Amino acid sequence: MKKYDFIYLVLFSLWMPGCANKIQVTKTKNTLLFSQKNLIAWCIVPYDSKKRNSEERALMLKDLGFTSFAYDWRAQDLPNMETEFATLKKYNISLKAVWFWVSGANNGVLDEANETILKELAKSQTKTELWVSFPASYFDGMTDEQKIQKAVKALQYIHQRASAIGCTIALYNHEDWFGEPANEVKIIEASGLKNVGIVYNLHHGHRQMDQFDDILKITKPYLTTVNLNGMKGEKFNILTIGEGDREAGLLKKLKASGFNGSIGIIGHTENEDVKLVLQRNLEGLKRLLSEMGETEALHTYQ
Repeated sequence: MKKYDFIYLVLFSLWMPGCANKIQVTKTKNTLLFSQKNLIAWCIVPYDSKKRNSEERALMLKDLGFTSFAYDWRAQDLPNMETEFATLKKYNISLKAVWFWVSGANNGVLDEANETILKELAKSQTKTELWVSFPASYFDGMTDEQKIQKAVKALQYIHQRASAIGCTIALYNHEDWFGEPANEVKIIEASGLKNVGIVYNLHHGHRQMDQFDDILKITKPYLTTVNLNGMKGEKFNILTIGEGDREAGLLKKLKASGFNGSIGIIGHTENEDVKLVLQRNLEGLKRLLSEMGETEALHTYQ
């Protein structure tokens, strides 16, 4: 047995009895898993052909019935974060999460964009969840053991910084080695950290659909959000919810697993009015819910 494997087994045996590192989040009733109030708008800002400002975006979300929003950004959006957070509060829209892409810097972890996000969250006293993900290049040339060690070191540092301003973190699958749920679970368990979650994205999980039952089993103690997408084939593809041939079955499995975290509705298409994209996804979801007999959840929609 390798030295790392032995250490991992010892530490895991110490953590497992109390499940101390499992995420603690506010949950909804499982019967209302797919209710309108449990939906999060996600992948909005960079994909909106209308280039809405903060006020216009908040009004759009309210008009569509969203009460929760996860903030995806690009470099040009960072100077506007203070206004974005203030506008969400003005319209009583909860900031569920902020995208936290970690590509590394001089200290090996956070770059200028990451630091800006932390500074703006602290300045506005905004408590939210950081959706943490790494590019494949972050782990170039490493063995699996080395990748886990590097990810754990980064995670511990990000957790320390996030906790200091009242925020939590969740790992976000984005394909490649880090996008494998089993690897995310290994990283969390090896870190020994409390309240670290997992966000599972169907649009980055096309090759994992046949393993969805197993994925739910291992991620459920940590799973905070599942972002939906139309699912068909094994290649990355953004489809409207309801236009694939697999998502209905995946949603049934998700509900049957007892998951009662948040559900993300994405606006991830190119050169479209994101309001129309969100509307299509909402209508597609409602059709699926009708087919699934999710009457209680359907009654919650505007």
